[in-house]
Amino acid sequence: MELISDILLVSGALGAGFYCHVLSRRLRQFTDLERGVGGAVTALSTQVSDLSTSVLAAQETAQTSVSTLGEVSERAEAAARHLELLVAAMHDLPQDQTPPVKKPNPFRVGTGEQAPA
Repeated sequence: MELISDILLVSGALGAGFYCHVLSRRLRQFTDLERGVGGAVTALSTQVSDLSTSVLAAQETAQTSVSTLGEVSERAEAAARHLELLVAAMHDLPQDQTPPVKKPNPFRVGTGEQAPA
């Protein structure tokens, strides 16, 4: 009976050792920096740093665009005020009461000849 229990104990220990060896290989593959989760984490961290620099560049560009747009808007408002003053000043000008001058027709009617000067 003792022999059977020793055989079972040794086989259990060998099974546990084999199971630990398989788990060790799987864990090594899991944490591999090129193919496993370690590689995925490395790739994601580089993508995050690239996105961070892209976001900072986009923010700087947006701030530049906002300041330029503000300047252009101020210039447009100043031009609009100036135009409003000019239109208001046009209403104050007197109307010309003289009739328009007719220019004589250089051709005689019906003949196509030029009128004597």
